[in-house]
Amino acid sequence: MIFKRIEFNEENNVYMNAYLHENCEEWNYAHTRPAVVVCPGGGYGMCAPREADPIARRFLAAGYNAFVLYYSLGERAAFPQPLVDLSKAMKYIREHAKEWNILKDKIAVCGFSAGGHLTASLGTLWNNSEVQTLANCSGEENKPNALILGYPVISTRAWMVKALPRLIGDRDEKATERLLNTYQNVGPHTPPTFMVHTFMDHAVAVDESMVFANALNNNNIPFELHIFPNGRHGLGLGDVETCGEYDPSFSKWMELCLLWLGRVFEDGEKLDPSNRARPVKEY
Repeated sequence: MIFKRIEFNEENNVYMNAYLHENCEEWNYAHTRPAVVVCPGGGYGMCAPREADPIARRFLAAGYNAFVLYYSLGERAAFPQPLVDLSKAMKYIREHAKEWNILKDKIAVCGFSAGGHLTASLGTLWNNSEVQTLANCSGEENKPNALILGYPVISTRAWMVKALPRLIGDRDEKATERLLNTYQNVGPHTPPTFMVHTFMDHAVAVDESMVFANALNNNNIPFELHIFPNGRHGLGLGDVETCGEYDPSFSKWMELCLLWLGRVFEDGEKLDPSNRARPVKEY
């Protein structure tokens, strides 16, 4: 394995850790791999360690090149700065795709809680003109090819009273809330999505994932949603390392996610929404 730390913005302490496979002629599989960028949660006030390197290592073990992005936090997290950070990271990975043996059209983004909000924001606003201008991106340089959302914040309803004004900053309140409500920005440009949540999550209610799933459904975007009955917020992998205990039910999500991601990246034609047997229901 090759480890790299890539600095993006020293003033904001924005950087990315890269976990890259070394190629060997004796290995019996393709040397060019898909990749996953991990965005830890933490309410835009911190990046939770349990949702960072342990997640990246699991994707690495499954054959992916993996990255962890430490994006702008605290008073520097006003919209759209974290989204600009993630866009720059996506562009940087694609610019180094040949060097790092990455398939540039198979890059997923995985986020948890507030990191899930950032991930969903990229999936719905990657083509936003302001975001692309600030990130110096064009075309699909910052577009994710798949989204993985772990107990994500999807709407402004989930934010604490003190957090939302910080994210809005000095921007127009109503217009910025519309951009922060990721489910309102879902469209044909949004990639296939995998979501996992628990019914007992009292910090970020399960209907956050459900409202995003409904928006995907209404826009004919393929998705997979798993809602487990038990488990608190922030379970990570659902193992001892990431949450202090082993949850035999929730811990299955990574295996399910890898199966889904393999289908999306290797058998994308099977996910063609035009093959749906029933029309999309409008709500």
